[in-house]
Amino acid sequence: MQLGVIGLGRMGQIVVNRVLDAGHDVVAFDLSAEAVATAADAGAEPAESVEDLVERLGDGKRIWLMVPAGDAVDATLDELNPLVGEKDVVVDGGNSHFEESTRRAESVDAAYLDCGTSGGPAGAELGFSLMVGGPQWAYDEMTPVFDAVATGPNGHDRMGPAGSGHYVKMVHNGVEYALMQTYGEGFELLAEGRYDLDLEAVARTWNNGAVIRSWLLELCEEAFREEGTDLGDVADHVAGGSTGTWTVQEALEQEVPVPLIYQALSERFGSRAPESGRFSRRLANRLRYGFGRHEVAREE
Repeated sequence: MQLGVIGLGRMGQIVVNRVLDAGHDVVAFDLSAEAVATAADAGAEPAESVEDLVERLGDGKRIWLMVPAGDAVDATLDELNPLVGEKDVVVDGGNSHFEESTRRAESVDAAYLDCGTSGGPAGAELGFSLMVGGPQWAYDEMTPVFDAVATGPNGHDRMGPAGSGHYVKMVHNGVEYALMQTYGEGFELLAEGRYDLDLEAVARTWNNGAVIRSWLLELCEEAFREEGTDLGDVADHVAGGSTGTWTVQEALEQEVPVPLIYQALSERFGSRAPESGRFSRRLANRLRYGFGRHEVAREE
């Protein structure tokens, strides 16, 4: 296949590299000339603009957007829409709100796939988990690319109509918040409890056969190994929160109780208050670096 990729940040470059490694052709564009050069060095065909990228694609254009959620998506679609038609496919691989994705699907002439993407920078080696919403025919057309970008054929699926991919990813992120909070509280009790414990050893032991083993727990082990059992100067400040907020708002609309997700979101916001200092939130701060390479806030 031939794929156009717009947006060559950390995640966009991973998409480019994995699609190229699978033997497909890539045309790449970003506002950063340096990012385009990096993609070209990997084997992609560089484009000078969105219009240039579209012109370099053949009939039945397949385009993957990996730009920040919000205005950047709309601005890119405004450029793309006059250049694509009903036989073309546009994928939004960012963290857009599902209602925005539904609106965009109705306003874009091309088939629009909203693709929730999970896995972080580790996806460079392992592949991503892809939750896709939109027309079945467009999903089927993109399957070779999804196979390449995901962990394999079982690493992606069509969730349903437009908006459903980003809806499932939104809830995924809410679950992620709750899991991080749960691990954080458990390790906080161990850190403040009756015994002088090596928390790296605890995490490693739990990760080998225990019911609660997981990748997040592997990242806890990494955090304690690299920062120390007391987490060193990692601050009690957990950034992010938009997708968790969306999850709680949707739960309120649907009258579904989500107390664990809500409490995890509240703890995240509470970490930004002066004089905060909870161990559980310091661990959550460090875990965000583990899975997403987000900057670690540190104590001054």
